[in-house]
Amino acid sequence: MRLYLSSTILCLTFAGSIAHADGSAYSPYVGQEFPQQAFFGDTHLHTTLSFDAYGDGNTTMGSDEAYRFAKGEELSGHDGVPVRISRPLDFLVVADHAEYMGVVQGVAAGDTSLKASEAGARWAKMAAEGQLLEVFGEMVADGMANTPRELDDRFVGSVWNGVIDAAERHNDPGKFTALTGYEWSSVPQGDNLHRVVIFRDGSEKTKQVLPFSLFDSEAPEDLWAYLANYEAETGGRVLAIPHNGNLSAGRMFELQNFTGAPLTEEYAHMRMRFEPLIETTQIKGDSETHPLISPEDEFADFERWDLGNLLVTKRTSAAQMQFEYTRAGLKQGLVQAEILGENPFKYGMIGATDSHTSFASAEEDNYLGKYGVATPNAERWNKKFPPLTVPGVLEQFSEWQSSQSGLAAVWATDNTREALWDAMYRKEVYATTGPRMTLRFFGGWEYKVEDAYRNNIPEIGYSGGVPMGGDLPTSTTGEAPTFLMAALRDPDGANLDRIQIVKGWQDIDGTTQEHVYDVAWSGDRVVDGQGDLAAVGNTVDLTTATYSNSIGTAELTTMWTDPDFDPGERAFYYVRVIEIPTPRWTAFDELRYGIQMSPEVTRILQERAYSSPIWYTPEG
Repeated sequence: MRLYLSSTILCLTFAGSIAHADGSAYSPYVGQEFPQQAFFGDTHLHTTLSFDAYGDGNTTMGSDEAYRFAKGEELSGHDGVPVRISRPLDFLVVADHAEYMGVVQGVAAGDTSLKASEAGARWAKMAAEGQLLEVFGEMVADGMANTPRELDDRFVGSVWNGVIDAAERHNDPGKFTALTGYEWSSVPQGDNLHRVVIFRDGSEKTKQVLPFSLFDSEAPEDLWAYLANYEAETGGRVLAIPHNGNLSAGRMFELQNFTGAPLTEEYAHMRMRFEPLIETTQIKGDSETHPLISPEDEFADFERWDLGNLLVTKRTSAAQMQFEYTRAGLKQGLVQAEILGENPFKYGMIGATDSHTSFASAEEDNYLGKYGVATPNAERWNKKFPPLTVPGVLEQFSEWQSSQSGLAAVWATDNTREALWDAMYRKEVYATTGPRMTLRFFGGWEYKVEDAYRNNIPEIGYSGGVPMGGDLPTSTTGEAPTFLMAALRDPDGANLDRIQIVKGWQDIDGTTQEHVYDVAWSGDRVVDGQGDLAAVGNTVDLTTATYSNSIGTAELTTMWTDPDFDPGERAFYYVRVIEIPTPRWTAFDELRYGIQMSPEVTRILQERAYSSPIWYTPEG
């Protein structure tokens, strides 16, 4: 039934459609397909199925508990005290180590299929005689030396199917997404080359394969071949996310393949085909950059881990750090793109917890420990990092140096496996160190200053350019690109200090450069003659572990044009958003337990977010 108000203006249909006389929709949102919401989640969480998590105190919390916690349910912690996240996450990837996944539990339980193998039978006998710790030590040593024990495929398949079934139980499209995944844990001579593997698909495809582990190969190239074979055999899709690179001893962005051969265009293609993102911030420090390689960046000294590798056997120099940290890796990629014809390090950025407790918490006032043995207590801050029963492993690190970080923010059309995975693959994502701030970033050639103050920035951004993770179209005028960005504080968090643009580029002589531009900030501060912006201030009261939002601002938005643009130079740009100072988890522990930590302990930090870059490539 239709009521015609005018033959020339519009018609109203009781069925629900409203259209202009020319048939176009009245609603301006009809046909809009760009992402309207940022979804927050953790892409790297371990449960009791990971042998190191089990060995360091997480003996009971499996995949179901991990999902329940991420969805906001109150659980009992490893010490029996109730735990809960402040707000539910939107998605989660349980990423237990592929190596010996579930074996410690199977040994302890005397699993029949596990005992069918020689190694499984021996370990089960040792466990029955009270030598479970020795069993665990052998497993860790196997991983470090790449000397696998033969296990029964029935057991491996049973554990993997259980992981998949748990994801299926908790996946609730539109409300909460459980993506199936695991961690490939290559660690040659202690150098961390881990990757988290994430499937787009459900159980009908993921159950057709078993996880690829370091015992299959330590070479990333072989992992990519496995991923390619999965897609070819099942018709599914899969990607891998490299672990943050600061413990890789200079190998995450090395300019050779795993065997030492020079990089090739095929190598670059395969790496970017299956690795669109990199983990830039997590428990084991922040990997955006380092003061030794970004000495002019006042915010470079943030949550640093200077250990070289997981065995603390290869301390790295500034020269080696060029191949560890994300910003330096992005710069290396510009050079390799010119040499190879394709950029092997063209990464988007995310954060993750890498928690081994089954609890995906990245909240400073809710530090539940990154291992079960680091459950909240008055003494944990000064305890050495869990040695994992292997002498030398992280033994020079104290718990207080653990970073309560981070989260992945994904701009997706829906909270579903398909939409989230697709957004990750196109790199429309950003990293946060924990707060759920909202960040938009677009690049184009014709944005105007007034665009930053309109109410439809996303529509302007998408229609006039590309979002974070994209490539600027080739310039036809030689004029500088324009960038549109907007940041909104976490509604439950701290105000914002500033927005910065980090630019990396390759000079005409092939040398890479970087510069950090302050482009929007709170208050009436001004950039001085040296290009420096005064600090925002500090309202943190350590006696109460509180701060005030009387400084900073809730929202920052601006349009920026690169003042140093050269159309002949390859470049990338990403946004870094800095919050005002707030209490770190150590400050909350001092207050709650009435203790005084030593002077070197960090108690205050400025949380931040990193967008995925936007790239510019000269024509020709």
